[in-house]
Amino acid sequence: MNSKKSTQSIPSLFQGIWSHLSRHRRIQMGQLLVLMLTSGVAELLSLGAVLPFLTVLNDPLVLWQQQSVQKVALRLGFTGATDLLLPCTLLFSVAVVLSSLVRLGNLWLNGRFAASVGSDLSCEAYRRTLYQPYEVHLQKNSTSLIKAVSTQITYTTIALNSFLKLVTSTTVSLSLLAGLLLIDAPIALTAATLFSGTYCIIAFISRRELRANSQKIADKTRQQLKALQEGVGAVRDILLDGTQRNYLKIYRDADIPQRKLFAKNSFLGAFPRYIVETIGMLAIALLGVFLVLQKGSSGEAIPILGALALGAQRLLPSLQQIYNGWATVKSYSAAMQDVLEMLNQPLTPQFEDVNAIELSESIQFKDVSFRYSSHLPDVLPGLDLTIRVGERIGIIGATGSGKSTMVDVLMGLLIPTSGKLIVDGQDVHDPANPERLFAWRAAIAHVPQSIYLADGSVLENIAFGTPPELIDLGRVRDAADQAQISNFIESSPDGYQTVVGERGIRLSGGQRQRIGIARALYKRAQVLILDEATSALDINTESELMTAVDKLSKKITIVMVAHRLSTIKYCDRVFRLENGDLMNIE
Repeated sequence: MNSKKSTQSIPSLFQGIWSHLSRHRRIQMGQLLVLMLTSGVAELLSLGAVLPFLTVLNDPLVLWQQQSVQKVALRLGFTGATDLLLPCTLLFSVAVVLSSLVRLGNLWLNGRFAASVGSDLSCEAYRRTLYQPYEVHLQKNSTSLIKAVSTQITYTTIALNSFLKLVTSTTVSLSLLAGLLLIDAPIALTAATLFSGTYCIIAFISRRELRANSQKIADKTRQQLKALQEGVGAVRDILLDGTQRNYLKIYRDADIPQRKLFAKNSFLGAFPRYIVETIGMLAIALLGVFLVLQKGSSGEAIPILGALALGAQRLLPSLQQIYNGWATVKSYSAAMQDVLEMLNQPLTPQFEDVNAIELSESIQFKDVSFRYSSHLPDVLPGLDLTIRVGERIGIIGATGSGKSTMVDVLMGLLIPTSGKLIVDGQDVHDPANPERLFAWRAAIAHVPQSIYLADGSVLENIAFGTPPELIDLGRVRDAADQAQISNFIESSPDGYQTVVGERGIRLSGGQRQRIGIARALYKRAQVLILDEATSALDINTESELMTAVDKLSKKITIVMVAHRLSTIKYCDRVFRLENGDLMNIE
């Protein structure tokens, strides 16, 4: 999502997207191609039907004098030239209606196919994002992720739909050209060269502008989403400081250029039509004069001129659709590249619905070191610690001492740069047994300093991630009671169905924190990690909560990270983490 990244060609982008399509979608694509060919055949038939129709309108005798026509007509019971008017009219009408129905069906199915593929790509991109290791998420910007999963997928779907229209229009154009060649090859070749040459020249001139605008649109979209996230996320500070104008300016500076770029690309995709149509009208006028001079009379020229004019009238929109499809794909090539990068994210083996480890002995940091990148110093330099099952361990230390990193390593979210995390004598990150890491994570409940609450009910937030039909209300109430928040919930008019608002905005800081603790207790994990979990609580509420935590089953191993000594007064052992070194202070 770097604006300076190298751009891929359009064929390579579609080849990359094709590689991520399921077998079912590829079969559907094959079926669409058959329908596209049918569209071409239908257009050829409608063009072929117009010549006898115009001939019979102008002079039925000319058509009757054709031996093959007369032979078929007599077998069908037609006895004179004038009898051909009705069947020729019907033949032309059926051909036109059939062609229109096939094109409409093609348009409808193309749109539905593009939408289905867009949904597949969006879900796959989101899946690959969610399953990335924690270290990858630490390195990525949330704005770029949201932009790619939402906005860029939409643009990619538009590009895919335009590509399908391009392929359909190319098939139709080739069929129409074949029909025109049968009517008058020299004139058809001249017209095809003139029209297609004009579009190719325009495409050559505008290609760089479209590609540059595509990247600019991607950059402005990212800036726009960033402004929205920061403005809404910091609305309290913005209201206090009165800086709405500054954030509005940031948003406007991204929004206005983005919309102008869209308008510019739209113009670049549409304007050739008016140039080519003008050329086409002049060409038809000159063609009419040429045919009259060649044939010697307008009577003989009119059917040919009419057929060629109808063919050109059908050919020009198809050529415009080809160019417009190409321009649209070019306009959204940067979006396609962003999506392809997400789809190409590597995935490690995943194990879902694994049973949690039955912790029976200890958790051990064995000479664990960790650094966030090779050019940075170690955050944890050779940490050694053994936590026995059922112990209450307290960790204190100044900000930046490595407490959060230690907790992330403990939970298996970060892989030690060196050393091992040992659980019951086995390495959690043993490559020969990758399922063990997921079983270890399933045994842990984590309460961070900043609790994320979804815009839903208290019930849904305590049983976070559990399908609504599987939520155990009794277990939720028990967890809320232990977290010292049941009285507040049950005194609310809607009880456990009370909506907390986005990020819990309708609750106080202490209430949000206690819901987070209740969420951890609902999980009934074997290891409970409280990472500054009581920092938002007052002294009395914290004391009540810590008393409740102390009464939990002694089979539960608890690790508390805190600033206040009162938080860890019930701990069996307390350690101070300072510059990555762990010292036992009690």
